[in-house]
This record gives sequence, structure tokens and C-alpha cells, in this order.
Amino acid sequence: MQKVAVITGGGRGIGAATAKLAAQNGFAVAVNYRERAQDAEQVVAAIRQSGGKAIAVQADTAVEADIVRLFKSVDRELGTLTALVNNAGTTGGVRLVQDADAKHLEELFRINVIGCFLCAREAIRRMSTQLGGKGGSIVNISSKAATLGGGGEWIHYAASKGALDSFTIGLTREVGAQGIRVNSIRPGMIDTELQAQGTPGRLEKSLATIPMQRAGSAEEVAEAIVWLMSDAASYVHGAFLDVSGGR
Repeated sequence: MQKVAVITGGGRGIGAATAKLAAQNGFAVAVNYRERAQDAEQVVAAIRQSGGKAIAVQADTAVEADIVRLFKSVDRELGTLTALVNNAGTTGGVRLVQDADAKHLEELFRINVIGCFLCAREAIRRMSTQLGGKGGSIVNISSKAATLGGGGEWIHYAASKGALDSFTIGLTREVGAQGIRVNSIRPGMIDTELQAQGTPGRLEKSLATIPMQRAGSAEEVAEAIVWLMSDAASYVHGAFLDVSGGR
């Protein structure tokens, strides 16, 4: 059976690295993006040039109708889904709790939490053996912020990732007997564009707190994600894998 993966937020950073590596490992890949079509198309072009199969699909994972359309596009153009990487997310920028407002928080949680719920729903409907599927894998991209708290900068982001961790635990128990493995990756300080959404120089300032004394790369995180998607991780379910240099 052809392996087919949806990678949300697949046009850049960890998502792009994961899309390329998944394709190298035999997955047909749907590279989801919200606004940056050129980035997603570049990822797709690189995969195709290497002999892989990929499509770019625009969809805002904060919008339910877009999510439904994304998965229907995959059904039509790639075939039966076997893996989902819930990678799309936002930090919401630097903000103290004293400056929080409901609109900002609602937008953040729609992307980082509700969107993951709805993408998982669509994946389960296609992969569950109880619903006629052949099983599969879901990898949720959380963050070490979920355990560190993000105080003074990203508490809102950390809280959304904490919610995603709880979702992962619950989903593990809900679909484990349906042929679906659910796991989570918690990246630490990774040298991607996301760091620019934090305080100036946050990456450099954080190096002293990392036992390995360096930031990670998107490709290093992708290696862990694709391993969890693979048959090599066939008995790995409900795991939280920190890719954080020991932080």
C-alpha cells in the first residue's frame, strides 16, 4: 500500500524538512500551507526532482472547512492516508499575561489546538480499522515550552502546547486499538524562522541553558518525526520524544 502523509505547515522549517525526508522514505506527501504558496511549491518541486510524489494544498488549519477540503484533496490526488503530522502552529508573538486579550488567545488556540483536533479527526476517519481503514500514524508537534512554561514571553504558546500534550495522551488511549499510533515530538531551541517571533537574540541567549550548547536544526527534528511515522516505530505509541539537546 502506498504510504501517504499530510504535513500541516509543510512549506517551511520543520514541516518542510519533514516533507522532504518523508518523501525520501517512500511517502507521497501533501504539503499544506496557509499563505506562503511559493515556499510550499518549492518543497514540492524539490521532492519531485528527487523522484518523489508530492502536492501543495492551501488550507488554513484554523478553519474547519479548509481542513475538510485539505483531506478531500489528498483522497483525490494521493490516495488513502497513512500518516498525519500536526505541525502547523504559531507562537502568537511575545506577550505578557497582563497584556492578553481574548481575540489573540482564541486565534492562537484555533491554530495550535483546535486545528490539530480537527486534522486528527479527519485522519482517524480514514485510518481507523474500526471504520474500514488500514491504520496509520499521527505525530503531534508540541514544544519543550509545554514543560518550561514560556514565562515572560510565550506563556500563551506554552499553554497551547500543554493542551496538545493532553490531547496526545487522550488520543493514544482512544485510537490505539484502531490501528493508529499517536506520538509527540517536543522540539527545543531549533534554528528556524519561529525564533524570530520571540524576543531579540533569544536563540543566542538560550544556548547556555542547552547541555549540548547549540541549537538544533529542522532536519534533526524531521529525522525523529519520520522515524515515528515509520514501521521501525511499530510498537511506539503514546511517546513524547524531546528533541532539545538535553534542555
